[in-house]
Amino acid sequence: MTQTKYRTDTCGDLRMVDEGRDVVLAGWVQRVRKMGGMTFVDLRDRYGITQLVFSEDSDSSLCAEANKLGREYVVQAEGKVMKRSNPNKHIPTGEIEIDVKKLTVLNESEVPPFTIEDETDGGDDLRMKYRYLDLRRTVVRKNLELRHKMTMEVRRYLDNLGFLEVETPMLIGSTPEGARDFVVPSRMNPGQFYALPQSPQTLKQLLMVSGFDRYFQIVKCFRDEDLRADRQPEFTQIDCEMSYVGQEDILAIFEGMAKHLFKEIRGIEISGPFPRMTWADAMKYYGSDKPDTRFGMRFVELDGILKGHGFEIFDSADLIAGICAKGAGAYTRKQIDQLTEFVKRPQIGAKGLVWARVEAGGNVKSSIDKYYTQEILQQVKSAFGAEDGDLILILSGDDAGRTRRQMCELRLEMGNRLGLRDKNKFSCLWVVDFPMFEWSEEEGRFMAMHHPFTHPKDEDIPMLDTNPAAVRADAYDMVINGVEVGGGSIRIHEAGLQAKMFKILGFTEKRAQEQFGFLMNAFKYGAPPHGGLAYGLDRWVSLFAGLDSIRDCIAFPKNNSGRDVMLDAPAALDQSQLDELKLSVSE
Repeated sequence: MTQTKYRTDTCGDLRMVDEGRDVVLAGWVQRVRKMGGMTFVDLRDRYGITQLVFSEDSDSSLCAEANKLGREYVVQAEGKVMKRSNPNKHIPTGEIEIDVKKLTVLNESEVPPFTIEDETDGGDDLRMKYRYLDLRRTVVRKNLELRHKMTMEVRRYLDNLGFLEVETPMLIGSTPEGARDFVVPSRMNPGQFYALPQSPQTLKQLLMVSGFDRYFQIVKCFRDEDLRADRQPEFTQIDCEMSYVGQEDILAIFEGMAKHLFKEIRGIEISGPFPRMTWADAMKYYGSDKPDTRFGMRFVELDGILKGHGFEIFDSADLIAGICAKGAGAYTRKQIDQLTEFVKRPQIGAKGLVWARVEAGGNVKSSIDKYYTQEILQQVKSAFGAEDGDLILILSGDDAGRTRRQMCELRLEMGNRLGLRDKNKFSCLWVVDFPMFEWSEEEGRFMAMHHPFTHPKDEDIPMLDTNPAAVRADAYDMVINGVEVGGGSIRIHEAGLQAKMFKILGFTEKRAQEQFGFLMNAFKYGAPPHGGLAYGLDRWVSLFAGLDSIRDCIAFPKNNSGRDVMLDAPAALDQSQLDELKLSVSE
């Protein structure tokens, strides 16, 4: 690092080759330890930790100064690099220490509200309130360093392929189709509002019309929706669009980006194409459009085997399906009861759980023995390809979709219990051929499964007039370890097809023109075929960092209620601000 006014080196720079050098360091006091006539201070900055040494024999007054230091004091230390008599193998600077000749306190600190350590005693809310202190912790800092490295690699990869980074506006018009917008009142246009973009979707399509055939942007997006571990009100996308391409072109480029990131960031070489799975198969065999394929346990449907034998629960079911947990046949009754309680939780909603154990010798023992002969149970065993020591778990219900979702939760729980969801193992997958529409009972109309600008598969276009529910989209998601890290589609580029899409979605011509007339008008002036994809940067970083939540790879995140507890936002406006904006707030 280049020398500055306050330091010649950082706290992570020095090694044995620097022995004997006079240096100046600056940073925060991590801890102070007094041992006899010696005082040791761990000095920390962004780059590492270096041990400072003070001796009463050498300079008692300087040693006394060191003993007065508190945690998180900002100090400058001048001294000589010495070989450490008791090396610390756990840190890169552990072979050296600084024999301090001069100590300057640059700023004192109150006792911090939690320890600035990898394993801190601060709870989530406390750490979020003092996020600027939390960011001093090495584990959090490394997440942001990882994020920086990933953005640099993304830019390098896309730049080499001729993509241009173009910024799009943050203040746009509201498009209430989909998630809720965050809205911004306009002072100069009273009673009118901007919206913060949920994505730059229409803007990047206009860039394609403009002739910028390869666009990208690492862009902030905003959605006013309920939060989960992988959601924040504001998040960052690696947003890309291309002209004169089909689905295969896009998948090839962004599968290439994924492989590039795995190699450059994690040192993992991935050879061969990523597997692909249709949306229909993902739902049938995993109950999710983002299946975790690090492990098996695909669903097996058992209606043909288990119906019609007098067990009313199964006989009246819309779907009977199960999974086979390899090697879990030794599960105790207590463990199976725990699984039963798990699937009966309100958020999952199953009414019960049926189990069958393959015992030594191949006999099948089940919780429904009295309803089924061994011959039938052997058919169940064969359907799974089960072996001695395996455990079969079965759910049923009067709604096939709901039952599959319940099975999905059970499968993931078994994956956790059996240690099959290793964060250092990665399984990448393209999910393709999504439905174009989904029916909304609440709205009483079709809704776009992705967005209204997605192109239907060419061979399905005739069904737009006769059977819209059967139309498939030229849409695709990348899923890694059960997390959707990105997705996109080929876009509609013809005004007539776009108008038909709006009509199917229940838009009147007037409403379509009011909200999206600018786009349909642009299509009249020679719009090229185009498509794109957006990766979620926060999700990629959390995946590579092995985090359960995206929050710790964002510098200043919101909490689970969407609040910034550090800035105390959102907050009420002053009446003068409301008056200026011509707004009133109702209780």
